[in-house]
Amino acid sequence: MNIYVLLKRTFDTEEKINLLNGEINEEGAEFIINPYDEYAVEEAIQVRDDQGGEVTVVSIGCEEAEKQLRTALAMGADKAVLINSEDDVEDGDQYTTAKIIAEYLKDKQADLIITGNVAIDSGSGQVGPRVAEMLGIPAITTITNLEIDGHTVTVVRDVEGDSETIEASLPLLVTAQQGLNEPRYPSLPGIMKAKKKPLEELELDDLELDEEDVEAKTKTIEVFLPPKKEAGKLLSGEINEQVSELVQLLRNEAKVI
Repeated sequence: MNIYVLLKRTFDTEEKINLLNGEINEEGAEFIINPYDEYAVEEAIQVRDDQGGEVTVVSIGCEEAEKQLRTALAMGADKAVLINSEDDVEDGDQYTTAKIIAEYLKDKQADLIITGNVAIDSGSGQVGPRVAEMLGIPAITTITNLEIDGHTVTVVRDVEGDSETIEASLPLLVTAQQGLNEPRYPSLPGIMKAKKKPLEELELDDLELDEEDVEAKTKTIEVFLPPKKEAGKLLSGEINEQVSELVQLLRNEAKVI
C-alpha cells in the first residue's frame, strides 16, 4: 500500500510565543511536529505494518522542517520529502499548501493519504480536504478509527461529541483526530536508522510550478494575543442578595441582559 502523510512544522504552543510588529517572532521559538499530524504518522505506520507497503511523509516550508521529518522517520516512516518553498512563496495560505501538495501527489498513485485534522497554529482544517478535491478523491475528516479490508475502508469519525461510521473505497484521504491512536516516541535505534533513510528535497521548479500558480487566496492582516482575563468577582451574602447582585452585574457590566 502506498501511504502518504502530510506533515506540518508548527510552533510548540506549550512554550511562550512572542509577537513582533503584528507577526509571530520565530527567533528563539520552539518548533515541533503538529500534534494532530503525529496521529497521522502513527496511523500510517500501523496501516503499513498490517497491510504492507511504504509510508512517505511530506512537508512544505523551510529547510528547518527537515528536523520534524527526521523525527517522523525515526518513528518508523520509510521516506520523507521536503518541498522547500521558502524562496518562492512569501505569503502562502492553505490554498498554496494544498496546491503544492496536490501537484506533488498527482502522479504518485497514493492509496491512502493521512494528515492531521487541524494545525495548532492556524486551526483552519482546510489543507486535507483541499488536497482531496484537487486530486479528485474522497476525503473523510476527524477520524478516530480506521479499518481496511482490501479496497474497502471503514472509518469512525468524531462529529460534535458523537460519532458516525462511514464506508469508502481507496484511494482515500483522511484527517486524524485526537483519540485515533497513541503516537509512539522515536526509539534510539529508530533515530539512528532515520539518519540513513531517504529524505528528498524539492523546489517549486521541480513540480513545474511558479509563484502565480500558488498565489495565496487570503491574506493575514495581523496576529495578536487574546486579551488578558480580568479577575472574577466573588459574591457574598444571602442567596437572594447574591442573585440580585449577579443580575445587576450581568445587566450593567457584562451587558448581556
